Amino acid sequence: MAECGASGSGSSGDSLDKSITLPPDEIFRNLENAKRFAIDIGGSLTKLAYYSTVQHKVAKVRSFDHSGKDTERDHEPPYEISVQEEITARLHFIKFENTYIEACLDFIKDHLVNTETKVIQATGGGAYKFKDLIEEKLRLKVDKEDVMTCLIKGCNFVLKNIPHEAFVYQKDSDPEFRFQTNHPHIFPYLLVNIGSGVSIVKVETEDRFEWVGGSSIGGGTFWGLGALLTKTKKFDELLHLASRGQHSNVDMLVRDVYGGAHQTLGLSGNLIASSFGKSATADQEFSKEDMAKSLLHMISNDIGQLACLHARLHSLDRVYFGGFFIRGHPVTMRTITYSINFFSKGEVQALFLRHEGYLGAIGAFLKGAEQDNPNQYSWGENYAGSSGLMSTSPELGPAQRARSGTFDLLEMDRLERPLVNLPLLLDPPSYVPDTVDLTDDALARKYWLTCFEEALDGVVKRAVASQPDSVDAAERAEKFRQKYWNKLQTLRQQPFAYGTLTVRSLLDTREHCLNEFNFPDPYSKVKQRENGVALRCFPGVVRSLDTLGWEERQLALVKGLLAGNVFDWGAKAVSDVLESDPYFGFEEAKRKLQERPWLVDSYSEWLQRLKGPPHKCALIFADNSGIDIILGVFPFVRELLLRGTEVILACNSGPALNDVTHGESLIVAERIAGMDPVVHRLDKGLAALVRERGADLVVIEGMGRAVHTNYHAALCCESLKLAVIKNAWLAERLGGRLFSVIFKYEVPAE
Repeated sequence: MAECGASGSGSSGDSLDKSITLPPDEIFRNLENAKRFAIDIGGSLTKLAYYSTVQHKVAKVRSFDHSGKDTERDHEPPYEISVQEEITARLHFIKFENTYIEACLDFIKDHLVNTETKVIQATGGGAYKFKDLIEEKLRLKVDKEDVMTCLIKGCNFVLKNIPHEAFVYQKDSDPEFRFQTNHPHIFPYLLVNIGSGVSIVKVETEDRFEWVGGSSIGGGTFWGLGALLTKTKKFDELLHLASRGQHSNVDMLVRDVYGGAHQTLGLSGNLIASSFGKSATADQEFSKEDMAKSLLHMISNDIGQLACLHARLHSLDRVYFGGFFIRGHPVTMRTITYSINFFSKGEVQALFLRHEGYLGAIGAFLKGAEQDNPNQYSWGENYAGSSGLMSTSPELGPAQRARSGTFDLLEMDRLERPLVNLPLLLDPPSYVPDTVDLTDDALARKYWLTCFEEALDGVVKRAVASQPDSVDAAERAEKFRQKYWNKLQTLRQQPFAYGTLTVRSLLDTREHCLNEFNFPDPYSKVKQRENGVALRCFPGVVRSLDTLGWEERQLALVKGLLAGNVFDWGAKAVSDVLESDPYFGFEEAKRKLQERPWLVDSYSEWLQRLKGPPHKCALIFADNSGIDIILGVFPFVRELLLRGTEVILACNSGPALNDVTHGESLIVAERIAGMDPVVHRLDKGLAALVRERGADLVVIEGMGRAVHTNYHAALCCESLKLAVIKNAWLAERLGGRLFSVIFKYEVPAE
């Protein structure tokens, strides 16, 4: 977040520099490549949206031409690595106070180079007020869009594309936000938009929605009556007063009316019987804080009851709240949540959105970009360029709020492929990938944040080493270090900033920050070297396995899978060994493994299953490059192929640590197929292939895929989840020791 130090009403980009702490180009990022614009202007906040093309570096691998050469003798690497420029699409959303609109428009005007449009989509009440200013500054025609249509389009977009977008607010929890897993079917739902008044909309499909009710008693009522009662003109100051007030000094409670008899009625004595009821009879002055709190309760309870009645009338159990009245304020969310729970007896859930302030701008942008059909793609939040959900603690005083003229940022990148659920999930709506919620588990959160901090030096070192010919690699790596370190400190204070905090999201944030500074694959050289070494060892490993009897070979194959999984540069216990002992290899890794019985040991059941008919098709999610995939996974694949089982090998589409990527796996498979006629490859979309081939076995290997995620994932076919625990703290937490083994074979219930 960039803090504003003064109002920015000048007429050039320079004036904007003076009004904010961060450089403007860190707020309006990639503006020179902006193509389309939209804007949502409310009573106090402006939300700007634009689409840009982003040029960034990607690491590509390509086979050498080995014709006429003995590559094993020459010890050449198995492929060459090149860093290429690639263009992708990005959506930018920026929120700022209307005070800065003229300075921001000036800065945008001075930096527009490649825009493709002559129109800017606009929504919100301010679209009329600022129409002339926008057209004058940007020389774009303002095309006004319907407010409600934009809100719905924006809401649908964030619910479909941003994991953990929706949350429930729980008072006195730590943290107070409880995020919901993305549901594959978001419809139907009720959207309650609380602006000056209240609009209630039933949303049934992407394009079908209807206004079903509303009220004139909304945010404007709170603001207007609050100003009359307290002489306080600023909305945030009113909320701050309310956070310090005691409504029972003003409100008449049930116990004030019935005394002790309220218990016989089955009512709590603390329920409000009459808002402001005591002010009619009490001969005293009431504090501003108490009156503001009573007013907030009165309006929030009224909205909550109205929303609850409409939800029940239309048989809906999901109600999303948005609008300037919410704005992430705990007191407001707490009161609305209580009201919904009370009136629905817990049957209707009050849900809030991390990015509710952007809904109108997102919807307006989508309206203007309909010919490009942005909904056909999947989009992912770019953590490196997004502010995240910030806590607005009630303890924050008016003076601090006065200087909270902040520029809030959200960036979303278009993903290479649309995201779909794996067809083999037993119940996709209930699928929760992450095993541990670090937002909720304070001890685990503290441990893993420290782990990622301590690993930062190693990642920086690898990043620089991956680009030996770049003169500015060290400088960019230092910028990466600072940015990721700052993200980690934010997550220490506000673990809910990007939704549910997990080990996976910490890794994603690190990859986003690396890409931000053009380090597409810091471990590319390490993987290239290790893949070359492992490929030269592959024939010997296979020959050794082929000398074993059937039952002995099955155990050796599993031990090979596990030993290969030891080679994980993301685990400090392993990276320390690999850095200090260059001769640590496959056999040494086998000796590190826990002896049977393993920490989780279903091997006997797996062996018994192998004595039955072969599986039709196995889907294997591979983990690391080098020894893991080549000496661990591929011999296991080969055995399944010999049994008559087809095998689909799934790998990352992009780099993460030393995980094998799709491009690397294709070259590795090609090289192995050249050495072993049992193996041949087919490249096709995963979900389509799984359906087409009727996969009846899923193998998930590695700590990241089988322990940090998917450990509890229920599948509709047989599954193997196996990993070596390469983290002493985690091993102890699971009841084991370093290098304990997880071998979990599961068969779905009949």
